[in-house]
Formats: sequence, C-alpha cells, structure tokens
Amino acid sequence: MGIKGLTKLLAEHAPRAAVQRRVEDYRGRVIAIDASLSIYQFLVVVGRKGTEVLTNEAGEVTSHLQGMLNRTVRLLEAGIKPVFVFDGEPPDLKKKELAKRSLKRDDASKDLHSAIEVGDEDSVEKFSKRTVKITKEHNDGCKRLLRLMGVPIVEAPGEAEAQCASLCKNHKAHAVASEDMDTLTFGAPRFLRHVTDLSFKKSPVTEFELPKVLEELGLTMGQFIDLCILSGCDYCENIKGIGGQRALKLIRQHGCIEEVVQNLHKRYTVPEDWPYQEVRTLFKQPNVCTEIPDFQWTSADKEVMLDNSYHTVHIFPQADSCFLFPGPCEFSGI
Repeated sequence: MGIKGLTKLLAEHAPRAAVQRRVEDYRGRVIAIDASLSIYQFLVVVGRKGTEVLTNEAGEVTSHLQGMLNRTVRLLEAGIKPVFVFDGEPPDLKKKELAKRSLKRDDASKDLHSAIEVGDEDSVEKFSKRTVKITKEHNDGCKRLLRLMGVPIVEAPGEAEAQCASLCKNHKAHAVASEDMDTLTFGAPRFLRHVTDLSFKKSPVTEFELPKVLEELGLTMGQFIDLCILSGCDYCENIKGIGGQRALKLIRQHGCIEEVVQNLHKRYTVPEDWPYQEVRTLFKQPNVCTEIPDFQWTSADKEVMLDNSYHTVHIFPQADSCFLFPGPCEFSGI
C-alpha cells in the first residue's frame, strides 16, 4: 500500500521534485527493483481472464514467470542493469496490516464464488484478482529464473523497499524502481515510478529525488517520516480524519508528531497504544543487509531455461529469440 495519498500530496506541494524522463536516460545504470510488487502485478494481470490463469502443461501457474521474463528482457534491452530484491520476514508492526489483507482475500473469495454462481463475468474478473496471494513457490520460481538469466538478486532480511533504499543510499544502485511511495520514507535518494511498466517505452518514467522532495516541502527527513506516519502507512493506524494535506499542515506548524498530538483539536482521537515511535524507528533503522558484494550480470543459461523440466519453453514457443540479449554495452556505473 505504501503511504496514503503521498503521490497526490507531492504533485501539489512538491511539483519540482518529480521529473519526467525517458527510460533511455538510465542506460548503464544499476536499478534496484522490488521483486515482490512485480510478482503480484504479474499474477494479477498476465494471462488472467476471470478465474482462468496462465499455466504450463503440468497445470502450474506461470503468469509470474512470463511477466518476470518479459520485463527483465525489456530492461536489459534498454541497457538497464536490474537488481531484483525479494522480501524477507515482515516486521511485527506489519502483522495487523497483513491480517487485514488476508481477511479481504477471504471476503473476495466468497464474493467470487457468488459471482461464479450467478454468472456475473465482470464481478468474476474483479474478485478473482483480489484473491491473489504471492507464495513461496512464486518467489522461488522467479529467483531461479533470474539466476538462469544471469541477473543478480538480493534476499532482504526484512522489507524489500527498505533494502532497495539501502542499496541506493550505499551507492550499490543508482535508483530504486517501485510503485510504493514508502520507498522514499525509507530514505531512497532517487526513486523511479513506471520504469518497470511493460509499456515503459510509450510512457515516461517519473523520477523523484528525495533532497528535492524535502526542499520543496520545507521539511527535514525526520519531519517527512512523521508526515508519512500521520498520513497513513502499513505499520500503524493513522488518526481518523487526518490525511496527507492536514498532516503536512500540522507537521509544518508543530514540527513533529509529539507536538502535533499535544496540540491536536479534541475532535480528533489518537488510537490507543499508537506505536508511532516504533514505526519512526522502523523507517529510520530498518532491518536491512549492508554487506552486499558487488553485483555481477552474466550470460543467460539458455539451455537450462529451454529445458522442459523448467516449463519455460511451454510459455514461450519462440523463447529462443527472447534470450538473445543485446551485446556488450558501455556501462557508466551506478
């Protein structure tokens, strides 16, 4: 989910912090990508029609593999050096949010069953997408595919967005590509949206630079984190009635959450046992691995990828041409 309303807030209050660029501008750059978000998108969109999904001859779902292959090939063809980062264990603070998502999937499953019974195709299409959940098998399949493609991966100890931000802060990556705005809250200096769209050649990439975001908003990094917590994030409830616009006004006026709460109008109710301090620490000091070796991109193992046991050949009848990656490029580093 990320930070509620942050995209709209930045568009209004920090318009110069976002720049439209071409994908070609990142040729030779190392880009850290949130793999889990990508996999979810593939499972929802690729080869799905109602309850029908893309499978191989063994009946195994392959939407995530096709999407990952297509996206990675396009990034490589554009001269980008992708690094895919996979989620580790979610922080305890996220368990309530994950439980809510689980309940929503259960409700969607019930609605899907009802829609199937009455033959409501539009509702079947809508609710089937809401039942999607990433499994360990989905992640493992994509990790194996990327390794066979010669593309480096990182298995984060915690949140992928936090690990991506750490790679960027530690100059292991030029930027982070994701659609979740909390990547900025984790401190990614440079954040890209839409670079991972399969149609990225037709639409521009939106690049946010964190220093410009802070300058435009007139906030310190600590105040920006407090703004994001007040606006609403994955790790705790927000104060009912306070969204991004009001949160920005309050932080500008009072400087931090503690002062906001002290001066809050009585019509607002602060949630009981509100763990905003723990959430603040999570954003400032997330569970990430800092000892990351230099990344290596190698040639794809085409023979293994085309082997029937991996089922890739059943997804891509013309896979032989898909794996003919472009020749050596001049990379300019991160």
